[in-house]
Amino acid sequence: MPNIEEVAATLGALPPCRVGINGFGRIGRSVLRASLLRTDVVVTAINHTCASVSDVIHLIKHDSTHGPLQKLGKTVTVDALASGDIAVNGQKISLFTERNLEKIDWASHGVEYVAECTGKFKTVAQASTHITFGKAKRVLISAPSPDASTFVYKVNTERYPQLRTSEGVFSCASCTTNCLAPIAKVINDDFGIVHGFMTTVHASTQSQHVLDGYSKKDRRSGRSIIGNVIPTSTGAAKALKAVLPALDGKVSGISVRVPVANVSMVDLNIQTEKATSLEEVIESFRRAAQSNLFGVVTVEDEELVSSDFLGNPYSAVVDAKASVELNPHFFKIIAWYDNEWSYSCRLLDVLAMMQKVDLQVTNESAPGVIVTKRDAITQVKSREPNTVTAVTEPVA
Repeated sequence: MPNIEEVAATLGALPPCRVGINGFGRIGRSVLRASLLRTDVVVTAINHTCASVSDVIHLIKHDSTHGPLQKLGKTVTVDALASGDIAVNGQKISLFTERNLEKIDWASHGVEYVAECTGKFKTVAQASTHITFGKAKRVLISAPSPDASTFVYKVNTERYPQLRTSEGVFSCASCTTNCLAPIAKVINDDFGIVHGFMTTVHASTQSQHVLDGYSKKDRRSGRSIIGNVIPTSTGAAKALKAVLPALDGKVSGISVRVPVANVSMVDLNIQTEKATSLEEVIESFRRAAQSNLFGVVTVEDEELVSSDFLGNPYSAVVDAKASVELNPHFFKIIAWYDNEWSYSCRLLDVLAMMQKVDLQVTNESAPGVIVTKRDAITQVKSREPNTVTAVTEPVA
């Protein structure tokens, strides 16, 4: 891991965003992995439901979809501590096993921002428990929320400085909305959208059944994902209007679940106000990829398949070869996304953005709080976990 001086220099004298993860499933673990590649975010606590610390370590080290931890391209060590916590590259991460959110004291473990990744606590009232009882500053829900303000990174995150004064809980929408929204924004900004319909060809998730069973959602969702293509609903279009209000009533969609472990595809059929060409539309995506949507959108010119995008960090990889023009006003845009990894990267982007804005506002109201590299180093050191000693016996 980079030392404190490197962190401060990289962040322009801002300390890293200290994050707690509630829920250690597919997204929670991806968020932790993604954080290990960054210097602006550090995970300091995790609330999980695993049976033991060794189970937590095993799930961190091994993943059937994303491979062993070493695939991150850097050396990462994970050790059990005598305290019942873990250390990742020597940095302590506190572990909780609380099912009652009111009992999680995030603040005492250095957590300022909570990534709510259980998929269960999606309302403002539920997620606010992390603030009311856990004393966290903000909560970001890794799912669509019925009442929390929704952010898609670089699509509408400019609203945060205004909303932060009255709200503490926010939603990062869904992985599909994070793919759809940037695409829709580019097309609507440059050509105008009359109507659109999206189909997400979506990888299986933990909500799917391995064998036929009962689902509260609908009968199809209870059928086995193995060997089946399953049509179902998606909240992506509904969430889109929360992010891009100008598209309210203009875009709808469905989801088709398919038997692959990861990587999904948005198939967006769109009618534009302005007459244009597929070449011009693709060029608009290329410009956005180098400007306002840098790091979020990219264009792929090779003829690839879903597995080629495993581990891709972009929210939307526009497939130039698969996209089609019917006429100067009607287009099919194909975009790929790693529904686990890219979404986790965006969630961390939003958390880092929130912390940066919060610190800037603090500095404006109290000049001199963090204005120099030395100040930043002092603050980071004051929050550093104590030196930890790993348990000597090996952990499975």
